[in-house]
Amino acid sequence: MRRYLRSLDPRLPRDVYVLEVGALVNAFGNGVVLPFLLIYLHNVRGIPFGLAGSAAAVQSAAALASGFLGGTLSDRVGAKRVLLGALVVMTVAFALMPLIRTAWQAFAIYTLWGVGSGSFWPSQSALLAGLTPAARRAPAYALQRLAMNVGVALGGVAAGLIASVGHPRTFTVLFAIDCVTFVGYMVVLARVRAPALHEGHLGGNWRSVLRDRVFTVYTLLNAAFMTAAISLVVELLPAFGKNVTHISEKEVGIVFALDAVGVVVFQLPVVKLSEGRRRMRGFALMGTLWAASLVAVWATGEWARATTAFGILAAAMLIFAVGECLHGAIHAPLSVDLAPPQLVGRYLAAASISWQIGWIVGPAAGGFLLQHRPLLLWPLAAGVNLACAAGALALEPRLPQQVRRTPHGEAVPALPAAVSG
Repeated sequence: MRRYLRSLDPRLPRDVYVLEVGALVNAFGNGVVLPFLLIYLHNVRGIPFGLAGSAAAVQSAAALASGFLGGTLSDRVGAKRVLLGALVVMTVAFALMPLIRTAWQAFAIYTLWGVGSGSFWPSQSALLAGLTPAARRAPAYALQRLAMNVGVALGGVAAGLIASVGHPRTFTVLFAIDCVTFVGYMVVLARVRAPALHEGHLGGNWRSVLRDRVFTVYTLLNAAFMTAAISLVVELLPAFGKNVTHISEKEVGIVFALDAVGVVVFQLPVVKLSEGRRRMRGFALMGTLWAASLVAVWATGEWARATTAFGILAAAMLIFAVGECLHGAIHAPLSVDLAPPQLVGRYLAAASISWQIGWIVGPAAGGFLLQHRPLLLWPLAAGVNLACAAGALALEPRLPQQVRRTPHGEAVPALPAAVSG
């Protein structure tokens, strides 16, 4: 057992561990607010599901536009500076959330949130890539996913104990907690060195990214997965559980947290098992697991009463979490491996934009289905995931031979000297 636990050690540089502490703090705030945003808009502020889902889509549209800028600036001025700016913008956005009373106010504040969020994800990923040796990127991104899910799990449970639709001020407490965690991440980030910029960082552009056909297809495939899986589980499943299966707010928080707990338990073993294995087969397995969990969600609405619905949803989230672990071990590391050194920020921005596309289409279309045909949403999404799993297998022969498999772990080599950031 001791030998097995030692084999799971990610063996990463100190700065990476410090960065993950900040990610953990920030993720706690995400866990506090994310399960209850749609519930807040619909059950507290009276905004219909369709418009509430559209607000989430507006946020993602703003994030998509911001992602292009965030990726470019990460390559030019450094990812750490961009990440700090994104955290400031998101702090302001969530400080304004309690002011929402109408749909247009939700759209405005969600837009501001999207501006910060769009630059947050590529800059955080680029900073992690710059701090990590190439052979250790899979465990580095896996550890990031683990840290963020620990935070989300704890935040979701805490939020379930605080939130009550009958007491709107409890949601103000949630937003205040989230703002504090943004500031906490900024404090931790100040202790992380800024990696040296690549000497050819001015030579690349977005046209170079778009000319990479394999990466473009890979990014679109990930966008489809985000549309039909993670965006629905994060944005719509809590509201489905509350309003269709009739589980309580506390149970909503627990179900949301179980997904994160599953990632915490399974992430490092999954990344260890993925070493030396074909990445696109892992992507296909991920889509199959997500399809199975979404069918289970459908079953809770079709047949289950509230007591059994909670148990089925809990099991579905643990299955979904294993798929997330595969995503954490494959998606970002492969994106970095496909990128020329001077374009890592832009490639990771494109990878992040694929998430934003999913968060535009998924909540917008899913929100209207949730309002009018809630039981149709989940089997339809399961079918899309199975189709994407087949697409992943079809893409594998087009990948460069040297990136088709997750690298085996190696010792941590010396890293280049830091520059001020």
